[in-house]
Amino acid sequence: MIKSIVGKKGTGKTNKLIAEVNEAVKTDKGHLVFINDTSRHMFDLDYKVRLVDTQEYAIKNYDALYGMICGILSQDYDISSIFIDSVTKIVKDGDIFAAGDIFEDIADVCEKHNVKLTITARIDTAEVPEYIKKYL
Repeated sequence: MIKSIVGKKGTGKTNKLIAEVNEAVKTDKGHLVFINDTSRHMFDLDYKVRLVDTQEYAIKNYDALYGMICGILSQDYDISSIFIDSVTKIVKDGDIFAAGDIFEDIADVCEKHNVKLTITARIDTAEVPEYIKKYL
């Protein structure tokens, strides 16, 4: 299952995502991963959540993000949920409007491994690409 949270800067996407992560800790049976472009939310998350700060890695395009997700899934078979905050900030050189195929690949690998994925993106709700609309 994939869920997207979109909106302009300052609309509360990250706060909503962090609340969902901390709520999921109470109900999910597996491990949870929070991927962000910084570690500033480390103390907002429950200690059981694995925080991945992408500044430590060269995520230049959506293919690299897909590879990172596959790597995370391959090293821990107990992951039940992955949360990606600000995908448009993580992939600095990527065009989210041209990333439909990669999002489908990410959806497929998450479905194959029975992992829930929630992604936030800084996009005006009126400009959301079609491939993301089905996950809103």
